Amino acid sequence: MELSIRLNEIISLVDKTSIIADIGTDHGYIPIYLIKNNLCNYVIASDINLGPKKKAEINIGMEGLTEKIQCRLGDGLNTIKPYEVQVVIIAGMGGYLIRDIIEERLDIFKSLDYAILQPAQNPEILRKYIHERGFKILEEELCFDQNKYYETIKVAYDNKPEIEDDFYYEISKTIIRKKHVLLKDYVNYKLWIYNKICEEIKEGAEAAQIRKAQLKLRIHKLKELLLCL
Repeated sequence: MELSIRLNEIISLVDKTSIIADIGTDHGYIPIYLIKNNLCNYVIASDINLGPKKKAEINIGMEGLTEKIQCRLGDGLNTIKPYEVQVVIIAGMGGYLIRDIIEERLDIFKSLDYAILQPAQNPEILRKYIHERGFKILEEELCFDQNKYYETIKVAYDNKPEIEDDFYYEISKTIIRKKHVLLKDYVNYKLWIYNKICEEIKEGAEAAQIRKAQLKLRIHKLKELLLCL
């Protein structure tokens, strides 16, 4: 079984452990890969929707892994108990939703050795939450898959809340520090998006002009970062 670029990015951040929960498992590809490559002993594959759960069960059965992977139907981290797993993977949903999933069962999330998060949208919202809630970012990766950038964040609880400049919630300090091979392209993509939005903001309403000024400041900071790359 060959994984997509973004799923491989998740796997690259997994350290060998005992039990992993894959929240929002969809087709069950990650749990299957984890077991077949001896990255853990057991996986709980959960999804809020019955359709994806059934697809995962079929795929897991075809691989002969029903004794190593258990599928559960439920919402977020409510499908697992505190200290039942060492690691959680949450991917395939937006930054707002991942934030809300964590916040709903913060007790479980704090008990983990680490978690791997891959927001499909709004990574800056999730990164801000992680910092303010006292989680340490252990590692981050960036990939481009199916015409879309994905940021993958590995975190652990250390009870040391931080407040960063909002700019670094959007462009990760970790990605900047390691001079990631995709960083320049990613910054240029952000510039293209913000310039396009600025062009579409019409003169007039005060709120629109405030938004435009904020975007121009962000564009300025992105251009400054480009000069350092």
